[in-house]
Amino acid sequence: MTPSRTKFRSMSVALATALLAACASTGGLQPAAEPHPIDDHVVTRSLSGAPLSPAEFPAQDWWRSLGDPQLDALIAEALQGSPTLAAADARVRKAQAQAGLADAERKPTIGASGQYVVAQLPSGLAGDEIGGQLMHNAVLMLDFKWPLDVWGGKRADYMAALGQAHAGEIEAQAARLTLAANVARSYVALAQAFDGLDVANREAARSESLLGLSRQRVKAGIDSQLSVRNAEVSIATAKAQAEVAQQQIDSLRNTIAALLGASPDRGLAIERPRLLQAPAPGLPSVLPSELLGHRPDVVAARWRVEAAAQGIKSAKAKFKPSIDLSALVGLAATGFSGLFDNDALLGFGGPAISLPIFEGGRLRQNLASHDADYDLAVAGYDQTVVDGLHQVVDAVQAIRALDAQAASLEQARAAAASAYDLAGKRYHAGLANQLDVLAVQKPLLQIEQQLVGVHAQRYAAAIDLDQALGGGLQPTTPQSSDSIGSTSSTSPATTP
Repeated sequence: MTPSRTKFRSMSVALATALLAACASTGGLQPAAEPHPIDDHVVTRSLSGAPLSPAEFPAQDWWRSLGDPQLDALIAEALQGSPTLAAADARVRKAQAQAGLADAERKPTIGASGQYVVAQLPSGLAGDEIGGQLMHNAVLMLDFKWPLDVWGGKRADYMAALGQAHAGEIEAQAARLTLAANVARSYVALAQAFDGLDVANREAARSESLLGLSRQRVKAGIDSQLSVRNAEVSIATAKAQAEVAQQQIDSLRNTIAALLGASPDRGLAIERPRLLQAPAPGLPSVLPSELLGHRPDVVAARWRVEAAAQGIKSAKAKFKPSIDLSALVGLAATGFSGLFDNDALLGFGGPAISLPIFEGGRLRQNLASHDADYDLAVAGYDQTVVDGLHQVVDAVQAIRALDAQAASLEQARAAAASAYDLAGKRYHAGLANQLDVLAVQKPLLQIEQQLVGVHAQRYAAAIDLDQALGGGLQPTTPQSSDSIGSTSSTSPATTP
């Protein structure tokens, strides 16, 4: 080997060593968070005494348990025509298109082009042979490119976009669940307003009777104007309560129409609710772990963690050499007449390798950003799990308390109704006057007013529990929860 060749080889090795030493490094960069195992959240004592069953997740049409066909029809209408759901579906299509774009980046491309060029070069630049002459050139080309995904970075980009698309699909399901729950809650409030209007009207009728008796007694000289004024106050108060209830009815009809995506006049056609029963609470015995597979917000949060993990893989792949294959094949000639001659063929191609060396910290900052995205996704997932479990416990505890309140109020109403019935019998027997009957009726109406509120809250708590348990949905989850904490995972449920 000649000295010059030895020297050149030594310089090449030194240069290669220097280039490799100068390559950007991922050292010291990694996510700071890991998802908490869901079974670490203990709810045994909070849910003690609640009825458990292996199959107590709600049905998809959970609202049918309320027993009102009009409510069933309203929710079906809302799920068909709400602009909120149309927007959610559009977001899903956009996310799917983004995943398709990421997938297309991994695949080879072929493009064709044709060009006809007229050119004239100055003789001082091109010489007398071609200078100063008008040249006609025709070119037909095929361009082939294929970015080889040696390190899996482009596949990770695709998997990240696919994870975001899955999250979007599940969030669209969550939007449907939320819409159905909001329609049901508004419907329950509408039922409460109608019941409240009945009680207010009965109180107004009672007060009107009391006023008439008071005026008769004043006229007979056996009572003062004080009883008349008290009766007038009761009438005005009852009428105000009736007006409030009617305003609530009008407002809630309008609210339901808006949830349906319909005009306010649609609300005027909604008849008085006929809710039959508030379902007893039923809890699955597999809480809390199975909550992962039923609550759409928890599942969507898992997909976002998975997508963020794939984003880290993509960012790490950018630190490594990239290899691309490219080729250009075509025909070129002076004018169209020689375009298909044997000597018109041209082409070149081959592999190209590029290696990041000095990037001004761009690659490291990009990786740090993806690490932070992962930590944010993990925090969002953990918080969603916590919120979901608290919503389940809150609903169960509310149902317990409201059932106890309703039982006590039912006992009180039974006693008040018995007293009212007894007072009526005494009046008809001539042992009491009508004032006694009206006085005994007042606590009965007050108890019934309280029962109206408790029953409405009990319906709402049943709706809250159904929603907290996922509303009967079974969204597609990542294949294994073990992949959530690992940035090396590439196994979501749907693969390319």
